[in-house]
Amino acid sequence: QVQLVESGGGLVQPGGSLRLSCAGSGIIFRDYTMGWYRQGPGKQREWVASITAGRSTNYADFVKGRFTISRNNAKNTVDLQMNSLKPEDTAAYYCNAEVVIFPSIPVTYDYWGQGTQVTVSS
Repeated sequence: QVQLVESGGGLVQPGGSLRLSCAGSGIIFRDYTMGWYRQGPGKQREWVASITAGRSTNYADFVKGRFTISRNNAKNTVDLQMNSLKPEDTAAYYCNAEVVIFPSIPVTYDYWGQGTQVTVSS
């Protein structure tokens, strides 16, 4: 059974830092693109950052220079280091694992964790 479990959320002051971690199981972790998404109060879920199987990274504009995504395939984990946090970063953060395979037609496998809450407030 596929499982993604996020941890590391909490309450921090503006300008502070948090490190989120996502542990995967039930998948060949190294084959998946891993990502972080977030959903703030009254907002839709939005993409934050991703890291491919080849370790190429991409970030949403609103976190560039502040957040860093990384992966450790030996530990089946993906982390999100969040620095210079702002109140607008307050959201539930979700881990995502995605892979596209090409048997006869492309098939996407997409998995989500349960989320971890990040609250940025003074």
